[in-house]
Amino acid sequence: MTERPADPAAGLRAPADDAEARALLLTGEIDLEGRMLDASNVTLVGYVRTGELEAECVYKPVAGERPLWDFPDGTLAGREVSAALVSEATGWRVVPPTVLRDGPFGPGMVQLWVDGDPDVDLAAFVRSDDPGLRRMAVFDAVVNNADRKGGHIIPTSDGHVYGVDHGICFSVDPKLRTLLWRWAGQPLPAEAVEALEKLTGDLMGDLGDQLHEHLTRREVRRTQQRVAELLRTGRHPQPSGDWPALPWPPF
Repeated sequence: MTERPADPAAGLRAPADDAEARALLLTGEIDLEGRMLDASNVTLVGYVRTGELEAECVYKPVAGERPLWDFPDGTLAGREVSAALVSEATGWRVVPPTVLRDGPFGPGMVQLWVDGDPDVDLAAFVRSDDPGLRRMAVFDAVVNNADRKGGHIIPTSDGHVYGVDHGICFSVDPKLRTLLWRWAGQPLPAEAVEALEKLTGDLMGDLGDQLHEHLTRREVRRTQQRVAELLRTGRHPQPSGDWPALPWPPF
């Protein structure tokens, strides 16, 4: 795991894996310490603890979501959790462990805090051929991510690449906005095809059922169709021309 290590003096340890992190996020006591003032929605940071585990976390209460013209009110937390479910199904771990639960200010998204590598030049990194970025580009095409800014990409010191802030995903309309157009039109790598084929079955089964708890039936169906289209073309998507291709601001 890449969150800040727990304080051994307090007898607490960090989660050993993603499954343990999700259990901690679901059942631990949330102790808030501050707010990220540059976030467009209320985004609070702190710690989540049980009797033996501790980790830094991000908490976004539904009550703090800013209304948007193109997404139903009060649905952003569920979209974040849906993105995490798809991430888990691919096996790529694009999204840090994320749950929906009650918190100090009501129901909201709670996500494991991930520390980025301070030695990475993010502006240069997002233009690289890093395999983690390419997986993220495929993932974003699946979830129809309308906001893949540079600041939503977190390369860690162990070489993994995480993505955060998935509240405006899963629109039924094509809204892919991303900095990761490097592979546009290129053939999908074999690992992406394999992951998408697995995702096809998952979306017809348990994953689809889980997504229906947070998304509309039409949004889930359009996700299935996006996966099918990626497999049909066998290529990374290209900008549609009908929607801005880049998020603003890009970082």
